[in-house]
Amino acid sequence: MKYTVLFLLILFAVSCNKQKQTSYQKFEGIAFGTTFHITFEGQEGLISEKSIDSIIHRVNKSLSTYIPNSDISKINRGDTSVVIDEMFREVFEKSSIIYKETNGFFDPTVGTLVNAWGFGPGKQIKEMNQSTIDSLMQYVGFEKVRILNGKVVKEHPETFLDFNANAKGYGVDVIGKFLEGKEISNYLVEIGGEIRARGVNSRGTIWRVAIEKPNFDGTRSFQTIVSLDNESIATSGNYRKFKVDSISGEKYAHTIDTKTGFPTKSNLLSATVIGEIDCADVDAYATSFMAMGYEKTLVFIDKHKDLKVFLIYSDSDGSLKTFTSSNLLLDQ
Repeated sequence: MKYTVLFLLILFAVSCNKQKQTSYQKFEGIAFGTTFHITFEGQEGLISEKSIDSIIHRVNKSLSTYIPNSDISKINRGDTSVVIDEMFREVFEKSSIIYKETNGFFDPTVGTLVNAWGFGPGKQIKEMNQSTIDSLMQYVGFEKVRILNGKVVKEHPETFLDFNANAKGYGVDVIGKFLEGKEISNYLVEIGGEIRARGVNSRGTIWRVAIEKPNFDGTRSFQTIVSLDNESIATSGNYRKFKVDSISGEKYAHTIDTKTGFPTKSNLLSATVIGEIDCADVDAYATSFMAMGYEKTLVFIDKHKDLKVFLIYSDSDGSLKTFTSSNLLLDQ
């Protein structure tokens, strides 16, 4: 699962022709353990920072596994009295669709394993072996969880739900739809690199963002720039977030393989997904691809032409390579 976006998406408002500047407002702050930036066309005072903070609070209250009194945290502790809100239901239903589409590579119940490996908010198991994995895998599988009469019903009480792979993208969507409800048609909402863009920027051109190159030395540089024409974008990667076995020295990534229960070892370093769909969805697809690996991802996107995809992977000699889907035009 993805907990921080590892490929920084930098906002660009670049235009080759000069146009009249319009009135655009900007908000920025902290949300979901990362930063957010919101730019939109509208009169000053039309949207308050307090209203944005209220949305962020509601999403956290429903879906954050890092807040002890959130709905999902209570459910994970076994509280069967929690009546879920519409936010929880929508993310649950979106997750169910992509779980089926990806043949289980996207699976919010993998949180049990994420915790065990030390990548989540729950208790880590120090010695992970095949026997331990086998015992935990019985709690994994999104088909083992359902909603009945407004409550979450788990086949196994030990199952740990974790929507962190698409909840941040969902938060982006909620803010975007809030702006749309205020009749704002030109905006960009970014939280931790996940973006929903609509309309045009202050120069009258469609929004542009940069995808960062996976530099292992900690430096930052741009791999490429893409334009967003009423689209959402999300990037997932594992080239920075990994752990090292204290005995063998082996590095293992934070993306858990839902088929084996072990951290994914793959030559796919990042997956960027763009689409005329919700940010929560591209967020989930990006995470799914990291779990699938490079080859399986190519097969998947060949059947899903609606998705624009940019992949960075390492070839057999360790050199960085890129793949761009045929429907994605890069700005440079």
